[in-house]
Amino acid sequence: MKTLKACFIGIILLFSTVNLSAQEKWSAELRPGINFATSDLGDAELKTGYGAEVALGYRFMPHLGAYVGWGWNQFSSDNNSFAGTGDTDYEETGYTFGLQFIHPIAESATSYLIRIGGIYNHIEVENSTGDITADSDHGLGWEIGAGIQVDLGGDWNLRPQVGYRALSRDLDLGSVTTNVDLNYFTIGIGIAKLF
Repeated sequence: MKTLKACFIGIILLFSTVNLSAQEKWSAELRPGINFATSDLGDAELKTGYGAEVALGYRFMPHLGAYVGWGWNQFSSDNNSFAGTGDTDYEETGYTFGLQFIHPIAESATSYLIRIGGIYNHIEVENSTGDITADSDHGLGWEIGAGIQVDLGGDWNLRPQVGYRALSRDLDLGSVTTNVDLNYFTIGIGIAKLF
């Protein structure tokens, strides 16, 4: 009886895997980008930043899916601020999650893409020698984005996107706690593989 159950479960798993693969419900994406802060971080004037995100998506309806990922973004400042004097880097790292809607434009190989979700990130402050001088705890923020998806063939897609992210955290520098808001527009070009 146990052998029969094991065979039955194995057959179901095999057909489930073939079914998922045939429907291309999964995607893996790498998206580098540039970032434009909309305000100062505390009193630090942020320069144009850059970063990258990797994400895994699962389409559970014909045009609607969920995504989870990890991202890293860096901004720099060279003015005197709450973080000290001289060159200072601000790194935001953490997790992304949310929903994305991808719908074809007419009968073309191009689709429009809309995503909305959350971020669970933290901010690190690094001085000019690369030492971490402050690190906020992880906290929730949000993100929205829009773009297009271009079918490149062979289950590969190009995904240029524009987005906005917002994160508010407390940074402890010595005995002083500073509340900072990291809000920025991001422009990226992702490459995605469907499977």
